Amino acid sequence: MQLKAIALATLMALTGPAAAEVKIALDTKPDLETSGSYNWVHTFANALKEAGIEVREMPRGSVGDEGEKLDQISTGLLEVSLSDVRTVASIEPFIYGVRLPYIFNDVTHMDRVLTEGDVFASVNAALAKQDAVLLALVPLGPSSGVITTDTAVRKPEDMSALRMRALDDAQIAMYEAWGTSGTIVPWSEVPAGLQTGVIDGYLNSPFVPIMFGQTDFVKHFSDAGVIIPLRAVLASKHWYDGLSETDRAAVDAAVDDADEAVRDWLAEVSESSLTALEDAGVTVQRITDEERAAFRERSVAVYNSGLLPEEDVAAWTALSERTR
Repeated sequence: MQLKAIALATLMALTGPAAAEVKIALDTKPDLETSGSYNWVHTFANALKEAGIEVREMPRGSVGDEGEKLDQISTGLLEVSLSDVRTVASIEPFIYGVRLPYIFNDVTHMDRVLTEGDVFASVNAALAKQDAVLLALVPLGPSSGVITTDTAVRKPEDMSALRMRALDDAQIAMYEAWGTSGTIVPWSEVPAGLQTGVIDGYLNSPFVPIMFGQTDFVKHFSDAGVIIPLRAVLASKHWYDGLSETDRAAVDAAVDDADEAVRDWLAEVSESSLTALEDAGVTVQRITDEERAAFRERSVAVYNSGLLPEEDVAAWTALSERTR
């Protein structure tokens, strides 16, 4: 009897805290200065802790790749993950509309579109089949610009001889619309590709070369404002649905707090991210609205490239124009 009691007490000691613990898989290093997604996690986690919910941050890559993170979310082994938007798009392609170039003026406009279109509800109806819930779309940083090693870019024609790293076929289509070429390269191979000349640059937020220590070989940034780089905050539906009403309300409130914190952070770093690049020896092309319009006009071709069904493109375009 004593052995059984000890075994039961040991089991409770092992399983009790774990049941109440929320594990969050990070997508970047925990840097509040350069990472919008970590600003989100930091605020979300602190709000949960204040509500009496234990939190454990899982370092980037420690729980596997995107597919493995989704599997763990679906089975309830992982409660929250900062995931690639493509992970959501693999289940509900409609969400891919957030990556149409120049679909949003800024994050405030994006928020209006998501609310007006009730996007989270429609996406979560599809994600439910994978036992996942989309809690938020988090800007990684200011809008993406053109990052290059040797060529300063102010207009599409400046890119004609460049080969750009593409995240996927969507970016290849965009580069082709701009009159240049792209090739899909895994992020882990980007530094070597830039240094060996396999690729001449990529598209991302201005903080990224700093965050990943690339300013020794990345030398130019063009503030083209093409796409808002986003992370999808996915949660286990098993976990979320199993929360008490009090804890679920605390999670929902924490999401709101984290969303607001990232918007405040973005307002602060929209210019400081550019000066940080300049301080690191990277030239910044602050292009004019007229110069940016040249990129925007060419990007329209991507909308009709078959990357999204015509009805989805029409829905996103109508939402964007109605709320612009």
